[in-house]
Amino acid sequence: IAGPAGTPAGQDRLAGFRDAMARHGHAYVAVAEGDFTERGGERAMEVLLAEEPALDGLFVANDLMAYGALTVLREAGRRVPDDVAVVGFDDSRVALSCRPRLTTVRQPVEEMGAAMARMVLERLAQPDLRAESVIFEPKLVVRDSA
Repeated sequence: IAGPAGTPAGQDRLAGFRDAMARHGHAYVAVAEGDFTERGGERAMEVLLAEEPALDGLFVANDLMAYGALTVLREAGRRVPDDVAVVGFDDSRVALSCRPRLTTVRQPVEEMGAAMARMVLERLAQPDLRAESVIFEPKLVVRDSA
């Protein structure tokens, strides 16, 4: 379940997902767009189940949509993780309130914020400074849903 196509976060997370799937030999993967809300996750999960009723794995672009997707899976009689493994993104508080507890991807937000602050201060001190790109390593937080 992707985030909104018109947002940088939605685009970047979908591109990263598709790249990872392609590197592992999965050229086609069904995708439904959500809007980063619980209801958006529910609607997208309904679409995916209609298109791919036998799906056995789900990656969701944020934890709140994953919460909604879990609700729809439960209502459809699909057991998580036995029938469908579910992974979210953000490692938010929502991940711990999911049943089962959500496996999710954590970004190093404190490290990201510190780097951004450093770059802004450097740019203020040196306006002609070249743009800098920093790549941060996410972490998979394994819980009960996958």
